[in-house]
Amino acid sequence: MKEVSDNLKTETKGQVLSFSQIRRWPEFGVIIAFIILLTIFSIFSSKFLTLRNITGILTIVSELGIMAIGIAFLMIAGEFDLSVSSVYALSGFLFVTLANKFNSPLAFIITLALAAFIGFCNGIITLRSRIPSFIATLGMMLFLRGTLLAVTGGESVSYKADAIMPSLLTRYIGYGFRPSHIWFLALTLIFSMVLTNTRYGNWVFATGGNKEVARAMGVNVNKVKIINFMLSSLMASLSGCIVISRFNLANASFGTGMELEAIASAVIGGTFLTGGYGTIIGVFFGAFLMGMMRTGLVMMGAPAYWYQAFVGAILIIAATINLKLRRLEM
Repeated sequence: MKEVSDNLKTETKGQVLSFSQIRRWPEFGVIIAFIILLTIFSIFSSKFLTLRNITGILTIVSELGIMAIGIAFLMIAGEFDLSVSSVYALSGFLFVTLANKFNSPLAFIITLALAAFIGFCNGIITLRSRIPSFIATLGMMLFLRGTLLAVTGGESVSYKADAIMPSLLTRYIGYGFRPSHIWFLALTLIFSMVLTNTRYGNWVFATGGNKEVARAMGVNVNKVKIINFMLSSLMASLSGCIVISRFNLANASFGTGMELEAIASAVIGGTFLTGGYGTIIGVFFGAFLMGMMRTGLVMMGAPAYWYQAFVGAILIIAATINLKLRRLEM
């Protein structure tokens, strides 16, 4: 089976790829959109390319992008996870509560372990009941969010524990940069390598492309899907712990609607809703595009609620372009 990683190579032995080949890259469309919007925002706002604004955008992008990486991995395998926003909120609240009672490293480990278990449950429910993952994870999202609201009564909890994990996750390290920026960049590189240069990455593509063919090739399709469900929840949990460490506050309403932004980042970045096709580099640019629009529109003087309208329009355009580019390869 031809690996999607082949699309990422700009050179072959003694031959440079043509533009017609380059435009077939899954991330081609989002990179072009990124350059265009970056140029527009830079022209209309002189402060857009300042270090302060760039690091501010990167902070927003990191928290969304980490979640989007997990979502993309699962989508490439042919499944959805709408529960990530609730896992995000639950993880933040659990992390703060446990850290205040014990210590932040222990709280962090327990929080990630619970998130992995939730992802495992999502996978088991989807595969055993044979209901669409869209429905299974929607139910999990509502269950987790409702339970969290009922237990907390909607009240916030302040972080009063040690500074160990906050320092490792999001406290300033100089010039406006935060550890979360490094986390996002590192995870992007790691999971891009896993997806495009490992046997497991091939299994993910095969599972999402045609699971029956994948089974015939010896791929344990159910195992791949469950691992990716767990990965999706883990990344959402990490993102939740990061944002809580930045605000020093947890609330049950945090992350509402964030699952759609994460899915949008993946789709804009070239990931197919039908599975079997996508790239983590594209997710990186997709998340960056989302954060750039959120900040750029405000700096241009547009009302904040225009952000959703622009995201919706770009999502439709990106999905259309991705489909056309995919047909070029067939």
